[in-house]
Amino acid sequence: MNIEILTFEEFSLQKLYEVLQLRAEVFVVEQNCPYQDVDGKDQKALHVLGYADGKLVAYTRLFKPGDYFERASIGRVIVKENYRKYGYGKDIMNASIKVLEDEFDTKEIELSAQVYLKKFYNDLGFIEFGEGYLEDNIPHIRMLRN
Repeated sequence: MNIEILTFEEFSLQKLYEVLQLRAEVFVVEQNCPYQDVDGKDQKALHVLGYADGKLVAYTRLFKPGDYFERASIGRVIVKENYRKYGYGKDIMNASIKVLEDEFDTKEIELSAQVYLKKFYNDLGFIEFGEGYLEDNIPHIRMLRN
């Protein structure tokens, strides 16, 4: 998988379309969860795009400390359904962690995880904290990596 890191301003219309299409495909259609994906936060984020076979198959968006949570954070973690068996989820997360550590000189990274993915994030060094909660009617838990 080839990784690209873009600011909002660096997006071409085509790449932005690919990202929005993938986010809608997974979060809205696959998970049957209508929610406001275009939330006004993309402009502050760094975007990590993973390409395989010439198409966007994985994605995250990253925030420096204070732009989303108090700590640096990773969100909108996605791997296209028929590409999940290749380990691209770990690849995109490891790339995202490295970008946050390098760009913002931080080891503390927070995320809001869908509960069913807790082990996936545990394997990447994230530990759950606080109480579980519903976000868009999907059970979530906050997780932290030091």
